[in-house]
Amino acid sequence: MVELPGDVRLVCEEPLGADGARLWWARVPVDAPTFLRRHGRPIRYSYTERDQPLPVYQTVFALPSADGGGSAEMPSAARPFTARLVTRLVSRGVQFAPVRLDTGVASPEAHEPPYPERFAVPEASARLINAARAGGGRVVAVGTTAVRAVESAAGPDGLVRAAAGRTGLVVTPERGVRVVDGLLTGLHEPGASHLLMPAAVAGRAAVERGYAEAVRRLYLWHEFGDAHLLLPEEFAHGEHCSSNCR
Repeated sequence: MVELPGDVRLVCEEPLGADGARLWWARVPVDAPTFLRRHGRPIRYSYTERDQPLPVYQTVFALPSADGGGSAEMPSAARPFTARLVTRLVSRGVQFAPVRLDTGVASPEAHEPPYPERFAVPEASARLINAARAGGGRVVAVGTTAVRAVESAAGPDGLVRAAAGRTGLVVTPERGVRVVDGLLTGLHEPGASHLLMPAAVAGRAAVERGYAEAVRRLYLWHEFGDAHLLLPEEFAHGEHCSSNCR
């Protein structure tokens, strides 16, 4: 039992995962979203100089949730996007297929696989993704959360179908990706399970080269750090690459 503000007691019932006791399912005798809005605050990252206001944690793609639920941590890959940038991309023919995945507390800090998370791939987004692939286009996911959502809705035939619920899918190089052709993401801890997914998209060699360059150039890591684009080897150069690509 944990004492919370306002004489509220949180009752820990059971570990979230069968293999560990770091995160627990808990019960509170009050409405959780209302309580959190009153007493909660965003997760404070140790490498930031001060607490950040809540809007900083919301990306341009974020939508209100009817039940007040959502991510426990910032889906940070989309943080560099602005409404102006999205408009410019759309004007150049880039299409966006909204998907949802509520990120949990970053269990990969202990190098554990991610826990099941709530996701949703709407019918309209599934059709848009399938049409892009059928027309020879690329599907680039903004964030590992988007990869997990889309790949959870993809069948063995590579077609994406509308789906919702909780997904326990862990995308690894051995499993591979069925739909996603590229990944825009931040820089994760070298030992974190998050790195399995970039390696599944672009290959281990590309990920290792990218991280070596990030260390050499002192790129910033974690949620408020730098973002980079990972593409499979066949897309890394040639007609898809601009003259200054290196």
